Amino acid sequence: MSATAIPITRHAVADEQAQAFLSALVSAPRFLLGRNEHALALLSTLDIPIDGIVDDGASGTQWHGKPVIAMQQLPSDAMVVNCAMSIAPVAAARKLAQQPVKARLSYADLLAARPDLVPVPAFVAQMRADVAANRPRWDHLRAQFADEESRAVFDHVVQYRLTADPRHMASYEVRFSEQYFEDFLCLSGEVFVDAGGFDGDTTELFCERYPDYRAVFLFEPSAKNMQDAKTRLAQRHGISFIEQGISDQAGTLWFNPDAGSASAVSVAGSSSIEVTTLDLAITQAVSFIKMDLEGWEMQALAGSQRHIRDEHPKLAISVYHSAADFHRIPDYIASIRQDYDLYLRHYTQGWSETIMYFVPRRNTAQTTAESAA
Repeated sequence: MSATAIPITRHAVADEQAQAFLSALVSAPRFLLGRNEHALALLSTLDIPIDGIVDDGASGTQWHGKPVIAMQQLPSDAMVVNCAMSIAPVAAARKLAQQPVKARLSYADLLAARPDLVPVPAFVAQMRADVAANRPRWDHLRAQFADEESRAVFDHVVQYRLTADPRHMASYEVRFSEQYFEDFLCLSGEVFVDAGGFDGDTTELFCERYPDYRAVFLFEPSAKNMQDAKTRLAQRHGISFIEQGISDQAGTLWFNPDAGSASAVSVAGSSSIEVTTLDLAITQAVSFIKMDLEGWEMQALAGSQRHIRDEHPKLAISVYHSAADFHRIPDYIASIRQDYDLYLRHYTQGWSETIMYFVPRRNTAQTTAESAA
């Protein structure tokens, strides 16, 4: 399958319901499921009354002037649009399907019915633009993967990012605890770099799963996050806590320290931070590098060239922050070394948490020698 949008057959009923939801002539209570940028886009754009927002965790409050209710409070004649897209749109749709309401729609249903009216989500617009501009690179990327599961993940994620249709992700579950730790990595006795360590959650899982690790280097520029990481990992051995960001050169950049796990280094932000490079900060050899830097992965990889070139570590790199990262990150790694096998895995039901793995390719002579031994 090439990187071309392949729409799932739409039911006539869904199209009719989407048209009805968007029509000012239809009188029915309308609700949006989720408090996020997609719900806000509909509130800001559509010239129809929206009666409320559905969010079980915030019922009884107000959001942008609309009452927030629990899903079980929906009236039976309600028309509801599922605006969840980042993490669990499929789970949200399944829960909504249990409610006896008049119409259950996805944001993609509205987008398909009225593409001239409904705002295209940013991740969809970005993906469409990049695929249109770089189609050969996308097709080449698919051919590079080392297994069929990677190609299937690629197909599903690409289709979802081109359409926002959650049916492309129906077979996926949210599985954060498995992220970065796939069996094909064969992790044992590692020197682990946790670049984008947040509050230590990934390092904690790593230490639990692989207690024979030799050392961990945890990088996190947020003082609050770093303190939380130190508290969480107080009983673990061999961890170096480096309160700096990672980039392509040492210096000062900007950072949003209060954005939780989405805190990101950038050229603009609310606080300045010191950044370094992996090549400068770590002098010993490393064997496994994980990066989730909210879109700063390319710069961090540029500052890790020596480790990648000389030590051939396993790599687990987030590629979901930008459509272009899907192809430019493997292209960049290939410019340093060409002896990696490429894998792709996805850990949510939405557009977030796609990880590309680079596994050192074992040459035939080495494999034969080890087998003989």
